[in-house]
Amino acid sequence: MNQAPAPPPESNPDGMIAASAPRNLAGRIAFPLAAIAVMFPFVSPGLALLIGIVLAIAVGNPYVATTRRFVSILLQLSVIGLGAGMNLAVVGRVGMHGFFYTVIGISLTMAAGLSLGRLLRTQSDTSLLITVGTAICGGSAIAAVAPTIHAKHHDVSVAMATVFSLNAVALFLFPPVGHLLGLTQTQFGLWCALAIHDTSSVVGASMQYGAKALEIGTTVKLTRALWIVPVTLVIGMLWTVGAADAPTQKAKRPWFILGFIAMAGLMTWVPSLKPAGHVIFMGAQRALVFTLFLIGGGLSRESLQAVGRRPLIQGFVLWAIMGSVTLGAILLKWIH
Repeated sequence: MNQAPAPPPESNPDGMIAASAPRNLAGRIAFPLAAIAVMFPFVSPGLALLIGIVLAIAVGNPYVATTRRFVSILLQLSVIGLGAGMNLAVVGRVGMHGFFYTVIGISLTMAAGLSLGRLLRTQSDTSLLITVGTAICGGSAIAAVAPTIHAKHHDVSVAMATVFSLNAVALFLFPPVGHLLGLTQTQFGLWCALAIHDTSSVVGASMQYGAKALEIGTTVKLTRALWIVPVTLVIGMLWTVGAADAPTQKAKRPWFILGFIAMAGLMTWVPSLKPAGHVIFMGAQRALVFTLFLIGGGLSRESLQAVGRRPLIQGFVLWAIMGSVTLGAILLKWIH
């Protein structure tokens, strides 16, 4: 008589089999403890990101759905809080000064990225998402454009994983390179703003270099992030031409940039608020470090495996071109 087949392993709500229970338990203990630890002042942005990555890969993040929900909110609040340490006159001057560089950079990056995608035969939606993420604002730009082109979940995941991996590299690589080449804080802030994808990594890298680098990097990066809206609208219109079922979602608007400007304006025009502004600014810096920990904790083995060679090659080559060309222009004082 044939025996009945053994029942499948019991699964938990997250789809993990019972055998992974020890790893899941380790994650449930390790992540809260690490989250508390990264709030101490001696933990740098890069170290916080690294701790999150190591924990996510080693023991898994049992709170990944929750942490991903909070990342966007915390990042936006952190950027608004950083405005408390800025002077609005400087913000306006730097923003206008970086406007021209931003337009040229976005245009060249879009052209180079789409050309690389065709050359490497990367899936078209993935290629576009990687290019937009590199040209404008990393994950935020990808999230804004994805519904506009009806991108599949896999395409979004691959683009996010590619851009995120390169952001992590930039956070560790840029400060040593800046010191090696003797970049001033202004030069380094410009380089970060024009060559790193996500706002979080721009702020994290420039914050390690100095206060002036942080001011320049954050302001120029936010000017660059404003292009999410027009670029998404243009992509939506071009995509509509060839798609009968074109989506009707509106482009996401980066309202937090207005909060950053408003906070900087308050500290500039109401001097009596400066002591409170200093406290808010310091709190925003720690909030950003915590956000980078959560971003690192959002990485998974599955997302790394999903990237594949072509998207990763496209993302790396495009990022390397953008970073080296921008750095060369700054060293030659074409950008200053």
